[in-house]
Amino acid sequence: MQSLNILLVDDDRLVLSTLSRGLEAAGYNIDTADSGEIALEMCKKGGLDLVVLDMRMPGTDGIDIARWLRINTDIPFIFLSAYGDEDVVDTAVEEGALGYLIKPVEPSQLIAAVKAANSRSLEIRQLREKEGQLSKALSGDRAINTAIGILIQREHLNEKMAFDKIRQIARNSQRNILDVANELIAATLTLNHFS
Repeated sequence: MQSLNILLVDDDRLVLSTLSRGLEAAGYNIDTADSGEIALEMCKKGGLDLVVLDMRMPGTDGIDIARWLRINTDIPFIFLSAYGDEDVVDTAVEEGALGYLIKPVEPSQLIAAVKAANSRSLEIRQLREKEGQLSKALSGDRAINTAIGILIQREHLNEKMAFDKIRQIARNSQRNILDVANELIAATLTLNHFS
C-alpha cells in the first residue's frame, strides 16, 4: 500500500502534535500547518493526497482552504471542528468534504476517517475518468454519425453502406475511423463555405 501524503492543519499545536504522531505511526507521511495561510501555501505546492482541516481558525480558515482546494485541485479534504451544529455540517458538505469529525478527535478516529476519505476519493477519481472516456466516446460517435449522414446525403447510400465506406477508407489508409470522419466533416464544411 502506498503511503499517503497528508497535510494536517490546525491552529492548536497540541492537536497537531497528537494527531500527526498518530497518523505517522499508522504509516502516513504527514506535514503540518498551524495557520490557514501556511496551509494554503503548502497546498499550492502540490504533492498532497489528502488535507485534514480545522474548520475555524483565525485569518484564513479551513473553509477558505477547502474552497480553494475544490476550485483549483482534485485534492480531497476532511474537516475537524469543535462544532457539530447543523449549519456547520451543511457548510462542510457544500464545500465537498469527504469527512467531518467533531473534536476532541482520537488518532484512531482520524485514521478511520482518512481511510474512508481516501477510498471515496479513489472512487470519485475513477468515476471522473469514466465520465471523460464516455464523453470522448459520445463525441466520437457524433462525428462518425455526422460523417455517415454526409455520405447518405451526398452519395445516396444507406447507413450501413456509408459506415462501411468510412471504415474501408480508414483501413486502407491505416487510420482511425474517427479521424476519417472528422476529415470528411472538415472537407464538407470547406466545400460548403465556397459554394
